[in-house]
Amino acid sequence: MPLATAGGFVVLGGSTVTNTGLTVVTGDLGVSPGPSVTGFPPGIVTGATHAGNATAATAQTDLTVAYNDAAGRTTGAVTVAGDLTGLTLAPGLYKSTSSLAISGAVTLTGLGDPNATFIFQVASTLTTGPGSQVILSGGAKSSNIIWQVGSSATLGTNSVFKGTIMADQSITLNTGAKLDGRALARIGAVTLDTNAIANP
Repeated sequence: MPLATAGGFVVLGGSTVTNTGLTVVTGDLGVSPGPSVTGFPPGIVTGATHAGNATAATAQTDLTVAYNDAAGRTTGAVTVAGDLTGLTLAPGLYKSTSSLAISGAVTLTGLGDPNATFIFQVASTLTTGPGSQVILSGGAKSSNIIWQVGSSATLGTNSVFKGTIMADQSITLNTGAKLDGRALARIGAVTLDTNAIANP
């Protein structure tokens, strides 16, 4: 999945990026076309912050290309629906025609292939519950997981999530949620609260 310059961002918002508490963003943070980043400090960004500048604008353009690429894929799509809790999923393309949830734990197995890729097409919302987990096994890597979300994504309190979220609207990480990947929102806000976000 070619993210181009958007891949250099761990957090990218469309309207605003707001933070409460001691969030640590390991990498770059940006917003475009909105110019507003608030809550840093107390939050920490280890990389650069691009608020409404040309670098962030280019990243948003590249994000749209990557988002449309992910949304347009059809070959070998497996239909999923509802709550993914308890499932073990192999590499591939997964499609939901409505919303998806993870209330407990879901396992993504690479089946021994370190280059195994997972793309999830979610037509509506993606919501994870408090304490929920995305567990990787069999060589699966966060860097090879894409969640293309047709509206907005919300990660539950103290949850652990893996992969790059590309949301058409907004992304919210509730208190203590940990993201091994990226939070990239095209149009709306990215809202953070005492989170740890890094793309391993």
